Amino acid sequence: MPRIARWSELPSNMREHLMDRMRDRGITVEDLNQLRLWIASEPEVPEGQFPKTFLMKGQAAKGRAL
Repeated sequence: MPRIARWSELPSNMREHLMDRMRDRGITVEDLNQLRLWIASEPEVPEGQFPKTFLMKGQAAKGRAL
């Protein structure tokens, strides 16, 4: 299975998009640190190595179930 890319591996336009979503959705430094630790554990991901967005707390993910 693919691995999720680290921040430095993301294309610059994708990093900018995610930064915008972080501001829009009130992502905290604590949230980002938890995400960093999770990515550092090199989790297996079902498809794709690039994150596309951040969900708000309690927001359900759309798409097919994994």
